[in-house]
Amino acid sequence: MIEEAGRPREILSKPVAIACRDGLSLHGHLWESASPDKAGRVVVNPATGVPARFYHRYARFLAAHGFEALTYDYRGIGLSRPKTLRGCGYRWRDWGALDFDAAVRFLEARGNGPLLVVGHSIGGFLPGLADSGTQVTRMLTVGAQFAWWGDYARSQRPKLFWKWHLAMPVLTALCGYFPGRRLGWLEDLPAGVANEWSFRGPRFERSHPRASRAVVLARMRAFSAPILAVTVSDDELGTLAAARRTLRYYAGAERTLVHVSPADCGRDAIGHFNLFHDMHASGFWLDTILWLRDGINPWPNRRADLEVPIQFDASTPPSARILGKPYY
Repeated sequence: MIEEAGRPREILSKPVAIACRDGLSLHGHLWESASPDKAGRVVVNPATGVPARFYHRYARFLAAHGFEALTYDYRGIGLSRPKTLRGCGYRWRDWGALDFDAAVRFLEARGNGPLLVVGHSIGGFLPGLADSGTQVTRMLTVGAQFAWWGDYARSQRPKLFWKWHLAMPVLTALCGYFPGRRLGWLEDLPAGVANEWSFRGPRFERSHPRASRAVVLARMRAFSAPILAVTVSDDELGTLAAARRTLRYYAGAERTLVHVSPADCGRDAIGHFNLFHDMHASGFWLDTILWLRDGINPWPNRRADLEVPIQFDASTPPSARILGKPYY
């Protein structure tokens, strides 16, 4: 809600269709700016298996602060789900190369001004897969990662490995898609999405055909917009290790990594999803405006190293030094 002539005016969204280059149409909502002077245009990228409606309150908040915000469902999710997921052929990489690409082009067609991205979880990795990623002005990521199990929080790793890398591929093979909604494990997922998640290794490009890997890596490096990557200390998926692995692919961008705790946000726990609940409207959400509008890091005292310093002593053999060197 915003005040207009002493009276609150509700900020409403309008449904929109977003045309992808392969002919598919995605369903989204446009939250138009409450101010005549638009602060920028924001694409809100969801996490895997999370419908766009989860981010509607944040999008309404952005609109109340002068931004035009676009929320949308990736192919196979929420309002962009086909009649049947079996045999649809949708893949995780399509969400970046086709779906996010279409969302950017949709907002580009609506006029000038900064083009901004808020990417949650996989939504912070997908922009690097899109040709139109080079049009982005600035990006905020929250718990961004591409779900390699070795980056999960150590205490939760066995449980998460069993859930997403053993149970999910078996159920996907049996059903022809992943029945996540029935299990209370996020939304249902197309088989291609579920299997890319389940079988992904530490190098995401290896889930692409060998002939296209160099092109994919070059596209990631071509993304040059400044990135502010937020991690939370009790996030079992979007850990510091996972965020660092993601940011290494964005080698052409100015990258800032911050690591906050629930106590920094006045909470006992946050996890992977809680920052998009409206209980954070007067805290974390307001802080994000500083980055999106002005490019100011609101958490300068919570900066983290982009790489983990590796300590060697004189007794460390050369082979161990080589093996210990970080890679992306």
